[in-house]
Amino acid sequence: MLATLNDTTLRPRMIGCWLGKAVGGTLGMPYEGVRETLNLTFYDPVPKEMLPNDDLDLQVIYAFLLDRMGDATRVDRHALCEAWKYIGMSPDEYGIVKRNLKLGLRAPECGAYDNPFTRGMGAAIRTELWACLAAGNPDLAVQYAYEDACMDHAGEGIDAAVFLAAVQSLAFVDQDRERLLDAGLAYLPGPGDSELTAAIADTRSWWDQTGDWREVQQRLADAYLNDNFTDVVINLAYIVLGWLAGRDFGEAICIAVNCGQDTDCTGATLGALLGILDPDGIDPRWLEPIGRDLVLSPCVRGVEHPPTLDGFTDLVLDLRRRINGAPPPLPRTDPDPESWRHLHIPAKQTWSSVPATDTASPPDMTNAEAVIFSGCYVEAVAEHGAFLRLSYRVTISEPQRIHVMFNTPQPVRVWWDNRQVIDSDGGSFVPALHRTLPKDQIVELSVDRGTYDLIAEIASPGKGQPMRWCVAVADDAPEEDGWRVGRNWLADAFPRV
Repeated sequence: MLATLNDTTLRPRMIGCWLGKAVGGTLGMPYEGVRETLNLTFYDPVPKEMLPNDDLDLQVIYAFLLDRMGDATRVDRHALCEAWKYIGMSPDEYGIVKRNLKLGLRAPECGAYDNPFTRGMGAAIRTELWACLAAGNPDLAVQYAYEDACMDHAGEGIDAAVFLAAVQSLAFVDQDRERLLDAGLAYLPGPGDSELTAAIADTRSWWDQTGDWREVQQRLADAYLNDNFTDVVINLAYIVLGWLAGRDFGEAICIAVNCGQDTDCTGATLGALLGILDPDGIDPRWLEPIGRDLVLSPCVRGVEHPPTLDGFTDLVLDLRRRINGAPPPLPRTDPDPESWRHLHIPAKQTWSSVPATDTASPPDMTNAEAVIFSGCYVEAVAEHGAFLRLSYRVTISEPQRIHVMFNTPQPVRVWWDNRQVIDSDGGSFVPALHRTLPKDQIVELSVDRGTYDLIAEIASPGKGQPMRWCVAVADDAPEEDGWRVGRNWLADAFPRV
């Protein structure tokens, strides 16, 4: 246990945090999204500097926003929402929160509404700042993590951030791994109420039983893997597995990354935690290729930041002094569904016993019944064992190239403006505008200003069976500095009730 927490004792651990974050993220970045087990023992390829990563980007933006507050510096969910103005990328939950803010929602509603990525990794990967600002005070770190996570997550996406913030905060004062894991779990629901808690418990139990990380990785994949490689349950389990199985810093982050999935995030998060626990445990061979410069993604715009990770550490220490343990100005609250009732989307639906035979023209929806969906993301129960037909009205405000996505695990055909544009056998459900799976469920179109009909025909999985779909219209994705920027949801594309 550390006797005191001051700049002298905190600074090396904070620098270790950010260096470990940079190392792990750089190791894992080239393999982001891989589904197979890897065999890395070092960087491959060996970099010449740290690779930029949104894991760190948003934390630097948050520090920039907090620094601008001057003497009024506080960790406030509404102030943090300004961060989305500075980052051009819009993947997964990032695109959802940007759209929801444009629709007028505020946190926590903007994280919960119409969001198929509530349990993505987006918040879990940016908890180190809150742990540093509340070093040794997990209750406060958890409050700060909630202020951040509720912007673009709900449920287990928030729980994962809470767990990590608590563990990382306590890591400044306690180096016992089992105590730290138990302390983080104390902030989560029990295993019977949380898949995240169950996955962490299984990871610990299976490691104790087998002592073989590959065996544990396979069991975790069998139990918890789904279509989305950024799902927080499987990735947090892999972080814990790397921590349990690694005999030193390098082996631990390699094991986490070798498990696959969101590899830059698992490597970066575990690297940061290990850097807090033992900054001298980061072998110089991991640091030499990346240096100490703070490198942000090219799509981050308008943010002033220290040029080095050492300078960023000094900024965080200064923010810690200025905040001085102040709690957030608002209490934690649950999202209020009434706040988004006005955002529900009118549509039409009907069921058919046979598929449309003329694929060149959409099926007739004249006698379809009017329905109201809560948003673009719908979970429903099949009323029949045949074909569900849906009709949406879409308004385009100006001539442009757009992306139309209709993502569902079921076979689906989609018509836009009386012509078929999607014909998919289904198979996966990843409604992300930059990486939709299946890939044939998103199409690029050139359109004029006007109102269009989007009609879809989904093959039912069987009467009484669950159905899911997500429909989206997005802008084009220009390329800037080698980065794909955009594919932002067009917030005004669908009429609202």
